[in-house]
Amino acid sequence: MPDQTFGDSSDTAGGAPGAPPAVRVRGLWKRFGEQIAVAGIDLELPAGKFIGLVGPNGAGKTTTLSMVTGLLRPDMGSVEIGGHDVWRDPVAVKARIGVLPEGLRLFERLSGRELLAYTGRLRGLPGGEVDKRATQLLDVLDLAGAQHKLVVDYSTGMRKKIGLAAALLHNPEVLFLDEPFEGVDPVSASTIRRVLERYTTSGATVVFSSHVMELVESLCDWVAVMAAGRIRAQGTLAEVRGGSDSLQNAFLELVGAHDRDAGDALDWLGGGAAR
Repeated sequence: MPDQTFGDSSDTAGGAPGAPPAVRVRGLWKRFGEQIAVAGIDLELPAGKFIGLVGPNGAGKTTTLSMVTGLLRPDMGSVEIGGHDVWRDPVAVKARIGVLPEGLRLFERLSGRELLAYTGRLRGLPGGEVDKRATQLLDVLDLAGAQHKLVVDYSTGMRKKIGLAAALLHNPEVLFLDEPFEGVDPVSASTIRRVLERYTTSGATVVFSSHVMELVESLCDWVAVMAAGRIRAQGTLAEVRGGSDSLQNAFLELVGAHDRDAGDALDWLGGGAAR
């Protein structure tokens, strides 16, 4: 299936006519040695939406988010967030975004509350405001009982939640999350989901990567499908889903996945004892 782009980006991508999109990507490339990770992608992500960047493992999602958030310099191309160039105006951009990256690294010898206090002061927030916001975030994310516990002793779900709290503390316009539900228990996942839904309801934008189509379909109202370093489709959930009965089936068609008959290739598999 050919690549698809839906809608008029001049109007719909940024919400109100004439307003810039939350994220605008033009001609973004990244190569690691002989491997092309991202192959000249264009993206316009609308403001005030819950956006899924989906694709199979190795599609280039993490590399793309790393370049979009200024963590990795592209070989070519440009990225704007809220009309500000990520590389020409990094201070303005970083004040407007929150990031929960893959392989989250935290200051593990701090307690949860100390981590939020440190993050808030780095962001230039007054101490009293940091304390107020930290208390609210710890409560909403069900971390109040562990706020004085060292982060090194947090579970995977707790680490994701304290990382989310740190990313939200300065009230960013756009929040980027790389596989935020990976390895998270159902209770923590439900808590994270409620916080993110409340955040987007206020008019902010969430961009998160995932390869779990059911999750994306239940959360997102706008989707970009990525495979082999390219954008295969982008648009509203209904537009990307098209005539398929689910996003999963549309996704499999877009990325060119085909069912493989393993019957002949694995005729030795099963049946008990080795033969």
